[in-house]
Amino acid sequence: MVRRAVWLGFFLIGLLVAANVWVVQSTRSRVYGSVQEVPVNQVAVVLGTSNKLADGSPNPFFHSRMATAAQLYHGGKAIHIIVSGDNRTRYYNEPLEMKKALMEHGVPDSAITLDYAGLRTLDTIVRCREVFGQEKFTIITQPFHCYRAVFISAYYKMDAVALMAEEPGPEQGARVYVREYLARAKAILDLYVLRTAPRHLGEKEPLPL
Repeated sequence: MVRRAVWLGFFLIGLLVAANVWVVQSTRSRVYGSVQEVPVNQVAVVLGTSNKLADGSPNPFFHSRMATAAQLYHGGKAIHIIVSGDNRTRYYNEPLEMKKALMEHGVPDSAITLDYAGLRTLDTIVRCREVFGQEKFTIITQPFHCYRAVFISAYYKMDAVALMAEEPGPEQGARVYVREYLARAKAILDLYVLRTAPRHLGEKEPLPL
């Protein structure tokens, strides 16, 4: 019995490693490290996260994504930005906070669209096409997240690339990386086994391009 449990553990670890290798290796050519390198797309999509950490201090992941999105816009590599995140209650509104931060970086209100139903990465990606009519766009998030986002886009036959936002130090990033390692395997399960659909779609909202 113990031997079976050990072998099962090794098998599951092997599957987890294989899933991560697949996600990263199949997408790395479409993940870029600088605004100068990334190709021009009309639309950029910023993946959501809270602007504050649990202790109320500023979230470096959030602020790095906003700064990178603003650099992309001001660098002429995108003319419109979708900010996609969770708006689960009236007191928690990721897209609105993202918009405020972008405007502080000099991005005009007219160049920003809020996606209030980006509850998960999969939801954000599918909604880009089904709600906002976009199949070619640049995703902005931290490196660990870029690969999974592009992997999901490729599954849905979308022409997406990703631009890496700066990461915080290892102390803040370690827990996130562990979670992402599991999330990549979950993404494969969602796409190829469970056929998971977005929780909310709704009416089409064409972008003012």
